[in-house]
Amino acid sequence: MIEAPEFDRAIGMELYATSSPGCGGRLRMRSEDFVVEEIYEDQSYRGGRYLIVEVEKVDWEAHHLVRELSRQLRISQRRFSWAGTKDKKAVTRQRMSIANLDEEEISRITLPGVEVGVLGRSNRPVALGDLRGNRFSVRIGEIDLEEVEVASRLNDVTKEIRALGGLPNYFGVQRFGEVRPVTHLVGEALVRGDPERAALTYLALPFPGEPETTRMARSRLLEGRDFTRALQEYPLRLRYERAMISRLSEDGDWAHSFDVLATNLKRLFVHAYQSLLFNRILSERMRLGLPLDRAVEGDVVCFSKGGLPNPDKLQAVDETNLAAVNRLADRGRAFVTLPLFGHRSEFAEGVPGETERSVLGEEGVALSDFRVETNPDLGSPGNRRPALLRVDPAVELEEGSALLKFDLPAGSYATVVLREYMKTGEAGRS
Repeated sequence: MIEAPEFDRAIGMELYATSSPGCGGRLRMRSEDFVVEEIYEDQSYRGGRYLIVEVEKVDWEAHHLVRELSRQLRISQRRFSWAGTKDKKAVTRQRMSIANLDEEEISRITLPGVEVGVLGRSNRPVALGDLRGNRFSVRIGEIDLEEVEVASRLNDVTKEIRALGGLPNYFGVQRFGEVRPVTHLVGEALVRGDPERAALTYLALPFPGEPETTRMARSRLLEGRDFTRALQEYPLRLRYERAMISRLSEDGDWAHSFDVLATNLKRLFVHAYQSLLFNRILSERMRLGLPLDRAVEGDVVCFSKGGLPNPDKLQAVDETNLAAVNRLADRGRAFVTLPLFGHRSEFAEGVPGETERSVLGEEGVALSDFRVETNPDLGSPGNRRPALLRVDPAVELEEGSALLKFDLPAGSYATVVLREYMKTGEAGRS
């Protein structure tokens, strides 16, 4: 089993699942090299208060786009809903719903790299549960190998993925922040009961990938806690940070300064810390040689709903049902799960449970800490997530590049697939 590079290990992706050498190369040399399209069940929109649109965007992050759309349409951001956050440096197609908006109003939208098409109207908004998955078409460029060698390596990785039945269902770097991977650090500080450190990590921890003026402004806030000066120095594009700083300048309430953020954004912090721990548990399970595609005694499994894993339906595995569960697993109807720790979580039993307790114990936190007593709106009850990502990539070779096409269920990450083919750490940093 191959150890991953330092960048991956820092977010818990400690191992590669495949042992074949990678092809190297680079991602996202152009936006059109990374295309993502949402997958939905066939739906007909026959009327209702929600206007359903499909948005094709180039190099837009969803929250930023919604903010700009709300300004052009002169409506509240709260009237928008969508099913999932997509990569920023990419061409992405996703659905959104807008409450109480006439179709004619769409013509007012004039944003660069954005096209909006109307699909119809519905009685309910677009929600995460509507999304079945995402379809990816990703080009790896600048591969410095002979084409025969590239073909051999990519083919070997594909064979290994098929033999494994998929890949470890790691959370990719996007979960933690690509330019400033601090989201999980903020969540950790909240779980540990230190909202001041959490807020300052989000607002003021500088990172090399940012402009120097931004890094200097962050550093000065971190050292001096001068909110008035920070509002003068922070660039207008850092709207979320500026909103929090403004709130802090009024009342100095570290824990509730996060309340100025949208609900789905402020909950990302603890979710990212959960994701880090999930990745570590998954890596440890692999290191112990426990299977991802089949259960062992002590595991907790979920079952399929509509062909996809349904973590809301869980069952503990023991000697009495192990064989039956694995018959379902072999047919893609049962899935081993690992915890996203929360204040309502329960540990598995046996070796899987020992692994879960060990990772949490090494962190020095308790399940109850995920309640976040200083601001319960930031906490999480917990959940479970499949350990295995079922994926079957198709590869097309071109001179100096490779095009990978694959579908993933909602909530899984393309970079988790790409890192196995590249084995450079580049998939995480792109």
